[in-house]
Amino acid sequence: MSDVYRIAAFAQGNKGGNPAGVMISEAMLPDQQMLAIAHEVGYSETAFLYPQEGGWRTRYFAPEIEVPFCGHATIATGALLGEKFGEGRYSLTLNDGNITVDVEQNDNGGFLVALQSPKTSSEDVSEAFVDSFLQHFNFGKEALDPAFPVRIASGGARHLILMLKDKPTLENMAYEFGPVKALMLENSFATISLLYRDAEGLFHSRNAFASGGVYEDPATGAAAAALAGYLRDINWPEADPDNGYSFDILQGEDMGSPSSLRVSFTEVPGSSIRVSGEARHIT
Repeated sequence: MSDVYRIAAFAQGNKGGNPAGVMISEAMLPDQQMLAIAHEVGYSETAFLYPQEGGWRTRYFAPEIEVPFCGHATIATGALLGEKFGEGRYSLTLNDGNITVDVEQNDNGGFLVALQSPKTSSEDVSEAFVDSFLQHFNFGKEALDPAFPVRIASGGARHLILMLKDKPTLENMAYEFGPVKALMLENSFATISLLYRDAEGLFHSRNAFASGGVYEDPATGAAAAALAGYLRDINWPEADPDNGYSFDILQGEDMGSPSSLRVSFTEVPGSSIRVSGEARHIT
């Protein structure tokens, strides 16, 4: 697979981040070929793109399914486009909508990439619905933070948001892969986003990705965008207009692949989210 670039998105300098494959071709490949390549690459997602007027047609495949949007593979895509064609803004056409990535070189010789997500939305869920998932996790509803209601949130892909009361519960997260995968596929969930908000104002995150055939993702830009839309929808009291409605997420810590995501949003309901981070080639 020499024509597939391997790039870690949301890296912390020269370490960590979430690996993604990126493949540029002259025309879009057949679906089954892209799925086979993604399976062979073995990362949670591989992005496939080809040039079209005004930008790049882009699709994302996990080892087992196509996903509508993938944040970390978009960051990796932006880094590769910046490396090949220079700094600037690139337009990407997805299966359902258009997004942009802004690329600039950082002091380490790598790239800082910021994506502008699809529009966001969120919706309430019933207690029975929450129970259907939590019965397969190693914690119950008593571990959830009541200040953050469980909701389905989307920022280009659907995610279930579970905010936890304490960090040890997050660190020790475990779930039954098969039953959770079935539930996720039934509800078209890209990930289940588990989070803890610490005293320093950071969100710590773990993202179950059984639907794509992967136990956990070390950095999830699509889930970060969905989280920002969710926080806006619940009128999160800590949202600070003087800080540009921005916050940071640390992810991958419990996987040995530390990742950093910077997230910014506006108060406009449903509007897109800016998610940024560094990218590095995987050697």
